[in-house]
Amino acid sequence: MGTTLFEKVWNAHVVTEVKDGPSILYIDKQLIHEVTSPQAFAGIEKRGIGVFRPERTLATPDHNVPTKGQNLPIVEDLSRFQVDKLTENCNKFGVTLYGLGHASQGVVHVVGPETGTTLPGMTIVCGDSHTSTHGAFGSIAFGIGTSEVEQVLATQCLMQTKAKTLKIEINGTLSKGVTAKDIILYVIAQISAAGGTGYFVEYCGSAITSLSMEARMTICNMSIEMGARGGMIAPDETTFNYIKGREFAPKGAKWDEAVAYWKTLFTDADATFDKTLKYDAADIGPMITYGTNPGMGISVNKNIPSIDKIEESNKVTFKKALDYMGFQAGDSLIGKQVNWVFLGRCTNGRIEDLRQFAEFVKGKKKAANINALIVPGSKQVEKQAIAEGIDKVLAEAGFELREPGCSACLAMNEDKVPKGEYCVSTSNRNFEGRQGPGARTLLVSPLTAAAIAVSGKIVDVREMLN
Repeated sequence: MGTTLFEKVWNAHVVTEVKDGPSILYIDKQLIHEVTSPQAFAGIEKRGIGVFRPERTLATPDHNVPTKGQNLPIVEDLSRFQVDKLTENCNKFGVTLYGLGHASQGVVHVVGPETGTTLPGMTIVCGDSHTSTHGAFGSIAFGIGTSEVEQVLATQCLMQTKAKTLKIEINGTLSKGVTAKDIILYVIAQISAAGGTGYFVEYCGSAITSLSMEARMTICNMSIEMGARGGMIAPDETTFNYIKGREFAPKGAKWDEAVAYWKTLFTDADATFDKTLKYDAADIGPMITYGTNPGMGISVNKNIPSIDKIEESNKVTFKKALDYMGFQAGDSLIGKQVNWVFLGRCTNGRIEDLRQFAEFVKGKKKAANINALIVPGSKQVEKQAIAEGIDKVLAEAGFELREPGCSACLAMNEDKVPKGEYCVSTSNRNFEGRQGPGARTLLVSPLTAAAIAVSGKIVDVREMLN
């Protein structure tokens, strides 16, 4: 009997197994930021111990940082305290920190891959649910709680129960105007925001293998939004080409050795999954969410479902979500005015996303009613965008390229959407108040966001493409 990709990586990292209990899993890399690490550092300090393997931890502030004036002191007290505390803890315990002003600072799930810190076959954890992003490289990557952050700091190990496996296979060719973000929003809409609970997902099929690494990261990033523990894609030549030459990627003979191992990281033909789902890429259109979880999504040219299409157990939640959003069952979203557009975060804040947005808005103008937050995922992305002239294209169209951070993905910094206003967002969550108290979030791809930003209302991007 063959083994799955997940099982190969898992088995290679099991230190010991507890009878009738969890496994003790070795963790190759822990990523930390300012929000979930202070209590963990306080815990090991109270115990009188240090960080067991500080070279296997990498820190960067992202959640609380401003996206304008990063050279100035942070105005908001709690945000400033958390960022300062991260700096203090990293200095005290010998942990590498890419702080504000550092050339590699940014959203932690953007920084890891672009520096070559993230590699195939690793186990990677972070006190952030969207750690699943790194699974795009064929790694087991997942979010953990603060007490678990402390465990890893102290021991470089973690007690974990092995997840079930789910294969999601998508074959075929994507239609015009359809992107990786649309793929994952479509899948979540099909199986619900809880449809992956208890599983580690492997994405495969021709529609997946044809994607760039940045697009694959978008897919894996949102695995958690279907309730899954994480998501993975088997590494291939696209993966190797992305990694080669990056700062912490293996070099010389070690590179050849690493690639030889990485090429073994695939699901065997005779391996079995606990569950398999298959989809046709041709069925996927540009997606948009209408409710308050990522599973409440439709193709932008379709109507919100009527109440009779909703399972009885979900009707109360459905009605509550529509009340919050100000929509009605059966509504079309086409033509509805929005006032905010957000491009960025660990889902869509990479250079490919900025390129896609800029290419669409080039020669056009931002709609007068639109407030736009265009936020690179890291200083490296910002630098590259400027080098390519993306900042100038954006400026000519009426947009401003900001500095890196989580920004309006969550109401934890200065970039908040006002109560009652609609924000078309390329981030990963649309819960009540996610982008600010009373804010209303509609999740879309960068391409759809660009079309809406110049239209000032919800549109089908396919009608605006040549």
